[in-house]
Amino acid sequence: MARERLKSRLGFILLSAGCAIGIGNVWKFPYMAGQYGGGAFVLIYLFFLVIMGIPVMTMEFSMGRAGQKSPVRLYQQLEPKGSKWHIHGYAAMAGNVILMMFYTTVAGWMLRYFVATATGKFQGLSPDGVEQSFGEMLSNPVEMIIFMGIIVVVGFLVCSLGLQNGLERVTKFMMVALLFVMIALAVNSIFMPGGQEGLAFYLKPDFNKMKEIGIVNVIFGAMSQAFFTLSLGIGAMAIFGSYIDKERSLLGESLNIALLDTFVAISSGLIIFPACFAYNVEVDSGPSLIFITLPNIFNNMPLGRVWGSLFFIFMTFAALSTVLAVFENIMSCTIDLFGWSRKKASVIDGIIMFVLSLPCALGFNVLSGIQPLGKGTSIMDLEDFLVSNILLPLGSLIFIIFCVSKRGWGWNNFVTEANAGKGLKVKNWMKGYMTYILPVIVAVILVVGMINYFR
Repeated sequence: MARERLKSRLGFILLSAGCAIGIGNVWKFPYMAGQYGGGAFVLIYLFFLVIMGIPVMTMEFSMGRAGQKSPVRLYQQLEPKGSKWHIHGYAAMAGNVILMMFYTTVAGWMLRYFVATATGKFQGLSPDGVEQSFGEMLSNPVEMIIFMGIIVVVGFLVCSLGLQNGLERVTKFMMVALLFVMIALAVNSIFMPGGQEGLAFYLKPDFNKMKEIGIVNVIFGAMSQAFFTLSLGIGAMAIFGSYIDKERSLLGESLNIALLDTFVAISSGLIIFPACFAYNVEVDSGPSLIFITLPNIFNNMPLGRVWGSLFFIFMTFAALSTVLAVFENIMSCTIDLFGWSRKKASVIDGIIMFVLSLPCALGFNVLSGIQPLGKGTSIMDLEDFLVSNILLPLGSLIFIIFCVSKRGWGWNNFVTEANAGKGLKVKNWMKGYMTYILPVIVAVILVVGMINYFR
């Protein structure tokens, strides 16, 4: 059966960027910048994105395009006979599944907050009332399951329509809408009375604040965020590499996607920080920034219900773009493994994904007694830990070693594939860096991330 192809280069860039642009950009990036001293953090983040994120993404795309298969069958096409690299293919598929076991719930929160804001549910509530509303949502198992279920059904429905007619068409629309909404929100925030201080905090590097927090902590925080923002290590990008032709070299395409990803992350800070400063809200309030702090700000803002609704539709699109990309990956894996049709895969995978997502949705209410990583933790924390702290960095390390090692695919094969087509090329002087330094950086993220998590 001939492999499906994406219709356009724009489709490839928007799909890959949509996979990378998730809640991590628009939620985690601003609050980490808030905690780590604003502009200084942003500068270090950009540095690591260039030296680490873009090379690994290029490798993942190259493997996908050369192998013309999903992650679960990719290595069999490229590995030397008799080697065991393909075992990672199954781990990559598992990574996609575990990621969606909790991501569908968080995407459901975004959708629920859009509905609540648009229908005026937060209007007139005190700050305590807004906080209470978040707690009520988490403790309501039926509501949690309904919104998670909507995300799963919509996601697999879109993927069932085909690569070009479903996934590519819907993602193009969503990503363009996301960019327009984001620019409107950012302009609105920047021109708020008092918003200028927020801009200065966000964009002016404050090296004194960096010293206070600890330079090593800030560097590691920026390094981790630059790494995790692109969803590398579980083959989520390799799949889109397998859907494109050889007209463009892959380093250039990776750079474009990283730029789009960064544009969204930085713009979300332009939306959040001026608003926080205009309304005297702590900018380092962590994850609650989105669900407690911002609804309060929208409550006090002229036309707050409109801006709030736009913000949460933006968040829903950001989450859904990742859901669609990863669902496509899971479906492609099951199609390769079992020879199913796209329609059959979407139904069976959809049912399995819904069932596997239930523990996370129920982990805040019915199953809240299960605290797998210690007191106060949830099932979501365990699933997030497995993906973020183990499968993404370990998978990226395996991709790197496979691409540079003679016992894997090898540097020459990797460079030939990456450089096919016009655009930015991988240069020979990069070999030393990508062979000896890049794997060490990723190994440090893996080890330090584990140590920090349990400390």
